[in-house]
Amino acid sequence: MAGSRAPRAERPQQRTAQHQPPGPQADAAGPVSPELVALLREHIDRFGVGPDGRLFRSENGNPTQPSTWWQVWQKARAFGLTPDQATTPLLRHPCDLRHSGVTWRLNSGVPPTEVAAWAGHSVEVLMRIYAKCMTGLEDVWIARMDQALHLKHPVGCDGQGRE
Repeated sequence: MAGSRAPRAERPQQRTAQHQPPGPQADAAGPVSPELVALLREHIDRFGVGPDGRLFRSENGNPTQPSTWWQVWQKARAFGLTPDQATTPLLRHPCDLRHSGVTWRLNSGVPPTEVAAWAGHSVEVLMRIYAKCMTGLEDVWIARMDQALHLKHPVGCDGQGRE
């Protein structure tokens, strides 16, 4: 029936992480730093959560509008970046934080299977999207391989030096 759908602004928005279908993996969780936990607990102690469990909401308790998020992001970006950095694409969009976090984990040596699970991706999708971000670390990888060759008791799959 024509016109039976609610206007766009009244429809609830269901979003998932980029490049993945909706489903259980959309709720994948990863490790959270103690500093972030402390900040979130402080925020909850000060402001509480909404009746629906939302951590961030408007002053009258409604979901925060995308335009509000964008305004806050622009202020945070201006505050956190140098004037030279602000003229670059660095952190131009909030989703860039997700990309930065995934890239940081990969570059830190976290196994791609773990990073993919935390990001809600398959390993194939993770490598297709993020493998190109793992550049400039050739010296690190060579040093790790060299170190592994010189271990007295190489660590195998079981972590005890046995395959």
